Amino acid sequence: HTHTHTRLHCFAENGPRLSVVAEQSKVVSRRGGNATLPCKIQRDQSMAPNRKMRIKWTKLTSDYLKEVDVFVAMDYHKRSYGSFHGRVHLQGSSPMDASLVITEITLEDYGRYKCEVIDGLEDGTVVVSLDLEGVVFPYFPRLGRYNLNFYDAERACRGQDAIVASFDQLYDSWRSGMDWCNAGWLSDGSVQYPITTPREPCGGKNTVPGIRNYGLRDKDKNHYDVFCFTSHYKGRFYYLIHPSKLTYDEAVRACQKDGAQIAKVGQMYAAWKLLGYDRCDAGWLADGSVRYPISHPRRRCSPTEAAVRFSGFPDKKHKLYGVYCFKGHN
Repeated sequence: HTHTHTRLHCFAENGPRLSVVAEQSKVVSRRGGNATLPCKIQRDQSMAPNRKMRIKWTKLTSDYLKEVDVFVAMDYHKRSYGSFHGRVHLQGSSPMDASLVITEITLEDYGRYKCEVIDGLEDGTVVVSLDLEGVVFPYFPRLGRYNLNFYDAERACRGQDAIVASFDQLYDSWRSGMDWCNAGWLSDGSVQYPITTPREPCGGKNTVPGIRNYGLRDKDKNHYDVFCFTSHYKGRFYYLIHPSKLTYDEAVRACQKDGAQIAKVGQMYAAWKLLGYDRCDAGWLADGSVRYPISHPRRRCSPTEAAVRFSGFPDKKHKLYGVYCFKGHN
């Protein structure tokens, strides 16, 4: 959606003499990519030029309560903060351009950013969202279902090369057909699950399709599964051709011997969803689960749907499976 700026800026004597606009409210990128978050300054011509104009970018957290400093510029002084250090700079195509360029985007960069411009007594702000291409997947650990409090859920996703999904990310997945009957944590501390085919055990078959919401839960005391989100990776995900089936420990060693690591669940989902990876061989993954990714459904391999098929968390001593490995390149 493009906003046409046909509005005449007639600044009344006491009206705002400074405003800040973004030509788009959402920018889409991917992990490892770059993005430019737009922010343009519009000043009343009658204002004297001000070298001390201050531009500040912050990131809003999912509960809107806290803001994280990202970047500040005033005159020649520039500073970037925390995990953004060395990865952010102003586009600066003109003195009125406060757009922020973020490079080497990480999963954690997903979210809403605020551009704030302070010029003497005048100030203006605008909020821009950074969205990432990627895939949402439901996750529970070897312990079984409904074993994760919110902080365990965060660790579980991180362990699978992912982060806890946002409501918007889950909503997009639901619109693309995701149907999952187990409730999982989302990044705002709520617990929800997406249903496209209402049925008895999943809220009843007389209900409408949609995202079922348990509301905000106690992050320490309540236990659920989690929805994780991951995006493009730099590296190679592959099924290791090996003469025999392997136990879990043998699988770990076989990948190491090949100069790689046993793959994580998020890497399999990313390969499947973003690269169309398809392999009908059940293989060990780092968390001790056995899965295989099917993007072309066929008779013996996920006949009705493209999916990452899950064979459970078998006994680690069973010599019944192959292994999926991941080789990172930086």
